[in-house]
Amino acid sequence: MFTATVILSVLLAVSFVGTGAMKLLGQPKLLEQLGTMGVERNLAAVIGALELAATAGLVIGLWVWWIGAAAAAGLVLLMAGAIRYHARAGHYQDPKLRAPALMPAFLLVLAAVTAVLRTLTA
Repeated sequence: MFTATVILSVLLAVSFVGTGAMKLLGQPKLLEQLGTMGVERNLAAVIGALELAATAGLVIGLWVWWIGAAAAAGLVLLMAGAIRYHARAGHYQDPKLRAPALMPAFLLVLAAVTAVLRTLTA
């Protein structure tokens, strides 16, 4: 079970390190996309910083279990917020935007499973 925890932690860390950095650094195309959902530049930077902190927490959590569990739980909350923003913007009703809008739900499930496994393998 620890192997699954490591794999999920690494997958989540890789998934969030790039997007977190782009949000924190203010990548214009990403900020434009987030703006269509009502996410302002400052909020995007905060989200990016939280994603990078969670990435670090997931990696540190491979040695300190509770930090990994907390990082994964934090990502669950961030992805719940992302789902809310996508829903409010109507992305789940638009066939062109539905697939990308489902990514936060997928990542939420991965983060939740990681948090549970991280706790069980403590």
